[in-house]
Formats: sequence, C-alpha cells, structure tokens
Amino acid sequence: MNANQVIEIFIEAKIIDRSQVDDITAELLSSGKGIHEVMIDTGYVTEDQFYQTLATYLGTEYVDLREFEPPAEILALVPANLARLHGAVPIGLNGAAVTLAMLDPLNSQIQEDLRFALGRVIYVVIAALPHVQSLIQRCYESDSSGLDEVLSELGNGEIQFGTEGADMKAVEQEANSTPIIRYVDLVLAQAIADRASDIHFEPFETEFKIRYRVDGALYEMAPPPVHLALPVISRIKVMANMNIAERRLPQDGRIQLTTAGRQVDLRVSSLPTQYGESVVLRVLDRSTVNLSLKALGMPDYIFNYIQETIQKPNGIFIVTGPTGSGKTTTLYACINEINTIDSKILTAEDPVEYDIEGIMQVPMQESIGLNFARALRAFLRQDPDRIMVGETRDMETAQISIQASLTGHLVFTTLHTNDAPGAVTRLIDMGVEPFMISASLEAVLAQRLLRRICSKCRTPYEPNEAVLSQLGLSPHDIGDKNFYYGKGCEACNHTGYKGRKGIYELLDITDPIRELINQRSPSIVLRQKAIELGMQTLRQDGLRSIYDGETTIEEVLKYT
Repeated sequence: MNANQVIEIFIEAKIIDRSQVDDITAELLSSGKGIHEVMIDTGYVTEDQFYQTLATYLGTEYVDLREFEPPAEILALVPANLARLHGAVPIGLNGAAVTLAMLDPLNSQIQEDLRFALGRVIYVVIAALPHVQSLIQRCYESDSSGLDEVLSELGNGEIQFGTEGADMKAVEQEANSTPIIRYVDLVLAQAIADRASDIHFEPFETEFKIRYRVDGALYEMAPPPVHLALPVISRIKVMANMNIAERRLPQDGRIQLTTAGRQVDLRVSSLPTQYGESVVLRVLDRSTVNLSLKALGMPDYIFNYIQETIQKPNGIFIVTGPTGSGKTTTLYACINEINTIDSKILTAEDPVEYDIEGIMQVPMQESIGLNFARALRAFLRQDPDRIMVGETRDMETAQISIQASLTGHLVFTTLHTNDAPGAVTRLIDMGVEPFMISASLEAVLAQRLLRRICSKCRTPYEPNEAVLSQLGLSPHDIGDKNFYYGKGCEACNHTGYKGRKGIYELLDITDPIRELINQRSPSIVLRQKAIELGMQTLRQDGLRSIYDGETTIEEVLKYT
C-alpha cells in the first residue's frame, strides 16, 4: 500500500493531523515495516479502526478472515498465479461479481487488470493484510513456486537498503549468498517464461517492488521484504559486471543467460534514486522476435509498398512512433529482407539489440564521442549500399542522412512523432530545409503495438453505444460486424491477451505531398491531403484489427 496515500486518507478522516506525519514517516524509515503496522504500532489507531477507515474511504466493508476458509469453487475463480501476482484472494460470489480481499486494495490499476483478466465485475472488501497474506499462501500453497521458499530462507536480513555506511564487503557477501542467487535466478526465469520485455527492480521508502512488462503492460510480482533491495540489486550488478561500490552514478551492463534451453541477453541499466538504485533489465530474446516482414501482420497494401521501397537504390524511409512501438523490429525486418550477398549494409544503433549475420552493426558510445552523426560520416567512406540510423535526434544527423540518400544510398531511420505526417514537421523543426526533405524522403510509416486477444479464450460480445461513440461509430456504422474480448485462461495467464500486433499508417511521399512540404505546410494540412489521397490512419487500421477479432476496442482507444 502506498504510505503517502494512506496517511492522506487518515488526515482527511481527522484521525491523525499533520504534526504526527513526521513521527509516522520516521518510523517507516527506521523500522522497514509496512504503513499498516506502523500506524497500529505507534498507537494512533487500533487494528479495527485502521481497516474500518480504509473501508469507509473506499465505500466498501471490512471483513474478518481469521476463521474464514473459502470454498473450492470460489477459489477456482482466481487462478493461483494470478492470485499471487496481484495479491488477491476470492472470498465470495454475488451473481456475476466476484468479491476479493487484496493486499493493496487502494491500487486501482491492479483492480482494472483483475477485472480484465477474470472477465467479471469485481467487488473489493477490506481485510487485515496478514490474514489476506496467509489466506493466499494457505489456499494456493500446493501451486506455489520456489520464490516463497527462498524468501523464507533469507530471513529478516540486517543490511538496510540505502544506508550509506553499509559495509561493501558484507553487501558483496550477501549478494553472492546462495539464497540471493537462487531468488534472483527465479525472478529472472519467471519473468522470461512469462515473455517479459523488461524487468524493473524499484526501491521505495518502505517497500521494494519488482515489476515486469508483458505485451506492453506492467505486472507486479509478490514484493520481497525491503531489506532485500540492496543484496538483490547488488547481485544483478555483479552478474552484469557493474561496479557494486558505485551507487551515485547511472551504469550500464549486460547479462547473458541460458534459460529453458535458449540464450537470452539482458541489457541492464541502473539509476540512482532517493532510496537507492533502480535497476531495469531489457530482455533481448531472439526466439520471441520474428525478424521477418511478413510476420509483422501489416495490411497487404503496406507490405507490398514497403517491399518495393526497400529495394530502391536511394532515398529515406522513416519509421515513427513512441518508445516501445516496435520501430526497431520493423527496421530489422526490412534490413533482413534486403540482407543479400550483393548488398553492403551498415547500422548505427544505441545499443545493438540483435546480432544479424552479414551486417556491420556499430554500437553508439556517447562517452567517447561516437554519436549517430559521427558514425554516419564514417559510414559514407565504407562504400555501403544501405544504411540504418537507429534514431534521428538532431539536425546534424538528419542532414548527413539526407546527403547520404542524395548520393545514392538507401537510408532507414526512426523518429519519435505521434503520426506519419508529424515526421515531416519534426525534420523542419530540427532545421532541415523543406526542399531537401521533399527531394530525399520516400515514405513515413507510423506504428503502434496493441495487445492481441488470446485465441484460446476469445469471446464475442456487443459493445454499448457509449463505447462505440468514443471510436466515432454508431450502431448503424457497424452493421453485423463482430466484436471480441479475451475472457482469460491458463494460456494467457488470465489476462485475456497474448502477444502483440502492429497497427500502421503509411504516408507515401507523392508529388502533391512534396509541394506541401516545400510550402512548409503544417502537419494537419499534410495529414488531410494524405487522407484525401487514400492514407489509412492509425485509428482506421485499429478498427480493421477490431473487426478481424485481433484486438479490443480498449486497446485501440488507448493507443490512437
């Protein structure tokens, strides 16, 4: 539970006042206990009063689970992995609504995730956290992973995270102890098995969170005790050959693992925060990424257009979208397609994500002055046919890319913009002359990644008019088209989604568009003209994916 949120609830309820907040905060820091324990132990509230206040705030009821044993049919409503992942246990069924007791009843995101995963209305009640915890352990223990077992071996520990005087020798010793090694290995293995793309280790004032991102959504694992933050993060730094004594500066490293018989690369980044180092691992698992253009699921007209464009002798092809929209994967797929013996391909990347045989890949190193612009200049003396620039960040890189394209090279690059026409105005904002852009640019592809409905539990339903109006549709527009959602099953970890798919918007740089670029027309004018000329927008491609039963209305509304 978020300590600051709980404190504000009790101030609003006039149970504590601002003068007592310092005492509570100091106790949280020194004891490492949860906010519920601190509030009760300091005598500001009784146990019943603490939970009753939360129940009143949430407009729900406070239930006593001390003697409670949920029937098997109620327990079956929430699978074990979901119960442990979200810290929730079902205690009743009211019509179609399932009643849950949760370890973090104030977290609306977890409630939303559970609602989607279970495909039911959920009603959250308040119960004493130790009782909820023991109920989850007791009811789901037969299906328990080794994590709980390892955590119990780790005991209470004595090294507190963020203490400046922590003896580095003791930290290193604890980081290399068998239970810590086993615990970190289990966390990494579980996240990779669940197809995570990123794993976050986050120390806070009174808790240590571990979250991982699957298909673009973050899920929290059962949090370990806060005192394990330092040894766990030190263990990861040891594995990544990073300096464990340096906790004041950001560091980068790399871990190579073999899990379930396959090689996985983990790119490690540490960041000093108020309560210690936050560490994020990017999972680079070649087996989960299909570097084939055909496998990206583009509409046929876009696929065919790109096939033609990437065979051109010169010009610039830009892929645009926010972080995590699959731009790099699309560029890798394009390059893979033209990776032939008669073509010299060079890439400048920050960093190199996947090794592709037959391509010269150059990682950027800003610390020694090797940036995209400098690499590009060197590339032009290496007699390349095609060049990929990981990202166009500044005018210098943009200008050299344009010069390279005008002197007979095909250049692939990415930009961060919301839509395809926005890429043109971004280049002009960087200071590139419009006539240079219109002379060199071949096409801009904007894309997003949406979660794909699980094929095993896909269920048709009829959306209401309010939801349709958000998409700009009426019941008349949709006719007899079907809509689907994922009910949740073992195959998709009860999320209703499995895997992701792209939606695309292709701006073909034709003569009318070139004229508008030369006139420095704003993005909205370019967009309107492109739509007149037949451009399908991201929203329209999202609707196609909804009608094909591949994704949900919620996903399309979220990303377009």
